[in-house]
Amino acid sequence: MMEEAVEVPSHSNCSVYCIRVTEAIKNGDSLVYVVKSEELSSNMQYQVDRTYEDFEWLQHCLFTQESVPGLQGIIFPPLPAKPMTCDPSSDARSFKQLGLLALGGTWQTYCRALEKYLHLVSGHSILVKNSALQSFLTHKEPPGKQIVKKGIFDKLSQAVEGLRKEHHKDIDEFFQNERDSNVRLTGLTKAASERFLEMVVAEQKIMVACGHFSTSLQLGIGQEDDSTACRISKICLKLSEVIDTVKKKYESVAENNRNTIGLYLDLYSRYQEAEKEMLFRRTCKLVEVENVNKSLVKVKSTKKAIMEEIKKATDREFLEISGMAKCEIQNYHRERVLAFQQSLIGLCVRQLKTARESYAVLSQQLSHFRELYGE
Repeated sequence: MMEEAVEVPSHSNCSVYCIRVTEAIKNGDSLVYVVKSEELSSNMQYQVDRTYEDFEWLQHCLFTQESVPGLQGIIFPPLPAKPMTCDPSSDARSFKQLGLLALGGTWQTYCRALEKYLHLVSGHSILVKNSALQSFLTHKEPPGKQIVKKGIFDKLSQAVEGLRKEHHKDIDEFFQNERDSNVRLTGLTKAASERFLEMVVAEQKIMVACGHFSTSLQLGIGQEDDSTACRISKICLKLSEVIDTVKKKYESVAENNRNTIGLYLDLYSRYQEAEKEMLFRRTCKLVEVENVNKSLVKVKSTKKAIMEEIKKATDREFLEISGMAKCEIQNYHRERVLAFQQSLIGLCVRQLKTARESYAVLSQQLSHFRELYGE
């Protein structure tokens, strides 16, 4: 169920909406997501249909705000990758693209990821003020035009710039350490997510195998009059029920893993990339500051006043970005640890509940077996 999704705190005291993404409806070659929200101050409730392109529009509006000082220092909540319209668990391309979000055979896990994205945006003290969010949540009509995607030459120039500035030495030890830490954590989080995905997939395969075994035992039961054959049939029937219980147990275990640690790892593997992008934007501004300083030394006296104004503006922007970035990084790490703690607690509670329920059923089935052998 959607309301069981693990919550990740992010400026949560600033949230003015209660948001749920309840389902994904296939509409031709696209998916439409049902977004329900309630404005906490007025208790006004809204329900809108949104496509993935609408989510991209919202993200684009957040990226391009002009009135927010230090905007480039924000770690923007990351959107999940765009899904295919086919069954997420049966298509290899979709599975490779979405990873943990493709598990389960339905789009509920993916809806949770989109819901979490909206929670993070609406819970951010700066992003929540953007009018695009209110439009996205409350207007029935699609909120805006699709984003014009960049061409191959734009992407190529970005890649070249990235290689040129990625290893630029930072003047602030705090940010240099954070960049180094980000590189390590990005690799470790991605590897942990991949290993965890393999574990959940293995649990699902065991679940499917148990289902086949249980069905096979039932198909082998006959209507023989022989007392021995009849007794064997009863034992097979009871064994089929036991294997079905084991199947349900693995189904619950896989679901618990997916909806706690799985969602956490998926979110924060994307969040590490979002932090990396923010740190790169700040590095680009740092390079710009250094270039302006070099130009100021070489500039002629007639243009020195203009260059000094450019230097002041560039320095101010860099300080604003750095100040915002430092607050965002500190908040991000605090939330990341709290979210991991909540995920672990949620996993333990759910797995303990599953274990107790399975134990009760298996104990009852063991008693039935003993009755059969005692006849």
